[in-house]
Amino acid sequence: MTEAVFDRLSAATYQRSPLHAQDRDWPETNCYLDIWIELLPSLGLPPEACLAYSVTQDFEGDQFTFFKVPLEDLEALYGLKVTELAIYDRVEYHIQQQIERGRASLVEVDSYFLPDTHGIGYHQAHGKTTIVANWMDFDTRTMEYFHGLGLHRLEGDDFDGIFQRGDHAKPTPFLPYTEFVKFPKVAPTPEHILAVSEALLRHHLKRRPATNPIAAFAKVFPAQVEKVSEREFDFFHLYAFNTLRQVGANFELLSSYLEWLVAQDRPQVADGIALAKSISSTAKMVQFKLARAVMRKKFQGLEEGLAPAIDAWDSLMTLLDAQYGAAESSRFEPVSSAAGA
Repeated sequence: MTEAVFDRLSAATYQRSPLHAQDRDWPETNCYLDIWIELLPSLGLPPEACLAYSVTQDFEGDQFTFFKVPLEDLEALYGLKVTELAIYDRVEYHIQQQIERGRASLVEVDSYFLPDTHGIGYHQAHGKTTIVANWMDFDTRTMEYFHGLGLHRLEGDDFDGIFQRGDHAKPTPFLPYTEFVKFPKVAPTPEHILAVSEALLRHHLKRRPATNPIAAFAKVFPAQVEKVSEREFDFFHLYAFNTLRQVGANFELLSSYLEWLVAQDRPQVADGIALAKSISSTAKMVQFKLARAVMRKKFQGLEEGLAPAIDAWDSLMTLLDAQYGAAESSRFEPVSSAAGA
């Protein structure tokens, strides 16, 4: 029998995390965080608890911070130890070795061969993305893997393509970046997760941008869009993904984090939920306006559409600072009993 990281899961019956529900503004976030949104519930752990870092997102001049949960947060909250996996043999052999030890491996692959990207890039466009193999069968060339909105299955030519085997074998200038995850022997308690998550929120609030990043974006937004309109239309998607999509998805996740805190009997942050959702929905609306502006080459007034998000960011940070920003200590400790498997 083929070994699996989670032997009770099947792509045919898998139920995705509510954080990937289709009725959200941004059902998909980015490839790396989407993995954790599905892996953590598969371990019986709440993914919402790790989203405190969302408050640190900044505007970097050409893009909003590509949000990724810090690895030290994962260890402190859940006892998960994430380490780079050195690749010196075929990558699929290393991944299989870790599966046999009960560990998950996050590996960068070509999305061209991922069936779950059908209609977007599957057998149409090459792109880098991250997956986690739940199980692989070399004899039948079949794999079930976490990616995007859930757990999926591929086989045959796609299996060979992902791992550059058979007809897809070719020399590569570098090996794919791969991480592996050691699970704790003892699961953390809900009380531990809540305490550490709140400590992390205090910690990250001290690291948040000193000035409003959405306001900074608004000042350069029309000029950037004018330059985008001079490129091929496919470039619009790249620009939108790294600006409006990043900030929108980030703050929709922050709204889910605040909902989780309220469910843990922290009603003092309840007003922040609507504020974070306002940033998300405003970014989605402005993305639609952006597409029209690029097509019509009319760029004036775009920044005005961001005004609700600018105001919501100021109000949200004021609220969170009042509730969590005054603590003298933001120290947190990993799960003391969670030695690596």
